[in-house]
Amino acid sequence: MSIHSLTREEAMGKRKISRQQAWRIEKIQEERRKRAAKRDSQAASMLTDDHLGPEQKGLVITRHGARLEVEKADGQVFQCLMRQHLGDVVSGDEVLWQESQHENGVVTALMPRSSTLARPDAHGHMKAMAANIQNIVIVVAPEPPHSIERLDPYLLACQATDIQPIIVVNKIDALDEKAFSALQDHFNIYKKIHYPVIYTSTMTETGLDELLAYIDNRTCVFIGQSGVGKSSILARLLPHEIIRVGELSEATGHGQHTTSNCRLYHFTHGGDLIDSPGIREFKLWHMDAKDIARNFVEFAPHIEKCKFRNCRHIEEPECAIKTAVTNGLISEWRYTRYLALLKTYTKD
Repeated sequence: MSIHSLTREEAMGKRKISRQQAWRIEKIQEERRKRAAKRDSQAASMLTDDHLGPEQKGLVITRHGARLEVEKADGQVFQCLMRQHLGDVVSGDEVLWQESQHENGVVTALMPRSSTLARPDAHGHMKAMAANIQNIVIVVAPEPPHSIERLDPYLLACQATDIQPIIVVNKIDALDEKAFSALQDHFNIYKKIHYPVIYTSTMTETGLDELLAYIDNRTCVFIGQSGVGKSSILARLLPHEIIRVGELSEATGHGQHTTSNCRLYHFTHGGDLIDSPGIREFKLWHMDAKDIARNFVEFAPHIEKCKFRNCRHIEEPECAIKTAVTNGLISEWRYTRYLALLKTYTKD
């Protein structure tokens, strides 16, 4: 390459814009600054508006930054701003708000929550994802692999958040009679410790009515490994909503995320769903050994009988949990899952 051609390329890379181009860029930037200032002015005016209506209760449908979609009792949805210091308002929250003369509204207070579904942020602080959840529907399936093994961490998270789980075993249409019988034998372990188990298939519509009966007039979320059919079930339960069904990739076996923002939907029969990819892929956070043991529900009658208060139920002598396993009071499967979770999720 010659010196002349190199200098020319450098000159092309450092070419300056013309005065007209610079003027157009500045004009566009100025228009954007004016629009932003106008929005800020309108927001400030709304927050200090003397013509706000009386306070009323509302339900948060979704959140977009500092703005909320709030639903009135009659079903109307309003775009609302928030007063400062309200905290982390999320879908499912009940709030007090005032309607504005701008046909929008201002949220003034957050009502107490019955439950909060949260997960740690990048700094380890718990961040709310959804509020006032009554049921967590855990969807598993024979395929993809390891889906069923991931059930126990989800159950542990449900117990830790004090939200009632419902186990949905999906895609049973893919099993023959022998395989389905073996699957039922496995999930009888969970029925014995009083977890509801529902067998479903969206191909044959099996179990969907039973599932609807469980979540009737309740607020729920669906969680589970990608590819187990959560979106397909929701498409059947919410035919009036636009929730695109994710296809299962034949190459990878992983489902594709189909929604982005956390949002509350109404079931036609009554009850609500709060949905987002973050919720569907909800995972357990780190716990200490005591928390894991305490949230295995079948451990409760035995855990206080251990000889040592700090018993981890592994190799300690006179461990009541190990004795209960030997006597068939706690299933060996669940105990092995406890040991696996202890290894995976504890900080110790």
